[in-house]
Amino acid sequence: MVDDKKAQKMTESRSMEARVGRKNQRYGENGERLVAGVVPLSADQTRVLVVQSARRGGWVLPKGGWETDEGSAQEAASREAWEEAGIVCRVQYDLGSITDMRKTDALSSHNPRASYRFFEVIVEKEEAVWPEMHKRSRQWLSYAEAAQAFKDRPELLEALNRSSIQR
Repeated sequence: MVDDKKAQKMTESRSMEARVGRKNQRYGENGERLVAGVVPLSADQTRVLVVQSARRGGWVLPKGGWETDEGSAQEAASREAWEEAGIVCRVQYDLGSITDMRKTDALSSHNPRASYRFFEVIVEKEEAVWPEMHKRSRQWLSYAEAAQAFKDRPELLEALNRSSIQR
């Protein structure tokens, strides 16, 4: 499970400014970008909250780079949930690491190989105002709708499948 004191501290220190750039990005021992994200579920675990991708359109899970000033991937994931989706959430489970499944020709210096770490969270509150509200919308989807939305994003589908969302 999770450290409740740390989770409480994270919700108290929310900033209205989203982090940008990769100068503080953490990288793994093989040069892969370390990415943290959440699978945000409704309290009854029947729906998942997704956000609009800032670059490619379509729906994605809130995720982003784990930065050097963050003590854990869980802390980074909670920050990303706030910045991208405007949610206050409670971490339920660490869903583990997911290897980047993109083909080599889909990688670039701007889009390097990544290692993903996802956490299942329960959404406690959706704020009306959040850092990336002007570039991302959010939407609740059923498992089937989310699985279809993630058909070209195997890392997101794997995270969804590891969660306890009702199918």
